[in-house]
Amino acid sequence: MVKLNRIYTRTGDAGTTGLVDGSRVAKNDSRMAAIGDVDEANSAIGVAIASSLPEAIRQELSLIQNDLFDLGADLATPGEDFTPSPMTLRIVAAQVERLERAIDALNADLEPLTSFILPGGTAASLHLARAIVRRAERSAVAVVPGVNPQALAYLNRLSDFLFVACRAVNKSAGGDVLWAAGANR
Repeated sequence: MVKLNRIYTRTGDAGTTGLVDGSRVAKNDSRMAAIGDVDEANSAIGVAIASSLPEAIRQELSLIQNDLFDLGADLATPGEDFTPSPMTLRIVAAQVERLERAIDALNADLEPLTSFILPGGTAASLHLARAIVRRAERSAVAVVPGVNPQALAYLNRLSDFLFVACRAVNKSAGGDVLWAAGANR
C-alpha cells in the first residue's frame, strides 16, 4: 500500500531518483525516460477519457490506466527476473491478452482499411495518446539492461488498441479521416 504524507523529499535534488530496489539512477537514465513516457501516455489517456467516448471504450481505458501504473512499477524494478510476486509488480501475459480481446471486439465492427488515416476527427485525443504510447514503447526498448518482454508486448498492443479505438470512435462520427496521398502537390 502506498502512503504519502509528504510529497517532497529532496532526495532527487541532485538529479537522481530511486528505483524499487533502492538503487538510484540519473533522472535522464533510459529507464527513467521510459517511465516518464509511460506516465505521459497515461495522462493523455486520462484526457481522452474526459472527452465524450463510448462507454465501453472509456471502461477499457480505465483498466489500461491502472495497467500503466503497473507497467511503470515494472519498469522501475531493475533485474532480469520478470516473475511477478506480491512485492514485485510485473506485466503478465493475461494483461496483453485482455488488450487483444478488446482489439478484436472493436475491430469486428469496422470495415477493412483501404487507406492510411490521418490522426484527427472526434478521436483526435486518442490518436495523440497512441503516438505517445508508441514513443513509450521506443523508450522502453532502449532500456539497458532490458525490460520485461510482457511490458514491451503490452505497449505494442496498447498502440494497436488505441488505433482501433480511434477508428471505432470516428466511425460513429462520420468515419476515418483519410490520407489523400500527394493531394497538395
